[in-house]
Amino acid sequence: MVGSERTGIDRAGFDRTEIEAMVQRWLDANRAAEAAGDWKPMADLYTEDATYGWNYGADTDFMAVGREEIRELALGAEMGGLDGWSYPYEEIIIDETKAMVVGFWRQVADARRDDGSEYEVRGIGGSWFRYAGDGMWNWQRDWFDFGNAAALFLEMMGAGVLSDGMTERMNRSMRGPLPGYYPAGQSPVGIWER
Repeated sequence: MVGSERTGIDRAGFDRTEIEAMVQRWLDANRAAEAAGDWKPMADLYTEDATYGWNYGADTDFMAVGREEIRELALGAEMGGLDGWSYPYEEIIIDETKAMVVGFWRQVADARRDDGSEYEVRGIGGSWFRYAGDGMWNWQRDWFDFGNAAALFLEMMGAGVLSDGMTERMNRSMRGPLPGYYPAGQSPVGIWER
């Protein structure tokens, strides 16, 4: 569809202060998850029927459908091994008319190079959310530079600073398809589907 055909689709409308409060709640939950090394509790900020997905290269999409898949797959298995990593949000844009939020974040490891610099995924990462009311998201799509993330993990592996959990996660993904991963365009809910 061309843009003009989509203009009325996402009109939901919430009070901006309500969405701002949700964003703050999200940021607080994110910081708590980073400190605990456990992102699963953040699933409580999604509706029961929420969807959360991203593209994972030219041939693969990831999609978690429902709060419990989001808890177990997106926030559990996919964040497994990233203990100590932080995801600082650099900028957040709110559109209260469409009930949408876009956040731009970085991915920073807790390990440092010999020169003291941080291991960080280069490029821009982000999340696009739709607010459903009652302090919950019902839709989220992420983006990040897959090539840069893979290069960083390989660099960290070569330097011997990749965590055991992340090494196991990478090994698990090489053994075959993981839950939540689908051939591009074949996930139960499409990347663009709202």
